[in-house]
Amino acid sequence: MMDVDFMMIGPPLISLLAGIAILIWPKLLNYIVAFYLILFGMIGLLPLI
Repeated sequence: MMDVDFMMIGPPLISLLAGIAILIWPKLLNYIVAFYLILFGMIGLLPLI
């Protein structure tokens, strides 16, 4: 049950926090985008492993 709740709330919450961080510290944009792509790329590959 916890996994389903996180998958519905997690990505929008992460996106919101990332957007706020980018507004405050614009230089973080590269790191936030890289982390986002790596994280969700790994999550997308998990069913294949």
